[in-house]
Amino acid sequence: MSFLRKILGLGPKVDYHELIANGAILIDVRTPTEYSNGKPKNSQNIPLDKIAGEISKIKKLNKPIILCCASGMRSGRATSMLKRNDIEAYNGGGWNKFT
Repeated sequence: MSFLRKILGLGPKVDYHELIANGAILIDVRTPTEYSNGKPKNSQNIPLDKIAGEISKIKKLNKPIILCCASGMRSGRATSMLKRNDIEAYNGGGWNKFT
């Protein structure tokens, strides 16, 4: 795995659509304004600056979490935060692949 993929939390290739079909939750970490201008189907919006305050709620879901944003940078940071809190989390990268 390349250094950049590791830093961004991308890891090995994952079939995100299969994860979603099996119950994973898709969280878009863009701002509410960005989210209102276009969003992934069946996603929730929790902006990156609010993720830390939602960790206990996310943990109680007891499901894999896929995070997305505009490019993968913010979702990478959110993925790292969730993983540090023992939540199964994946950086899905850009949101438009989930539409």
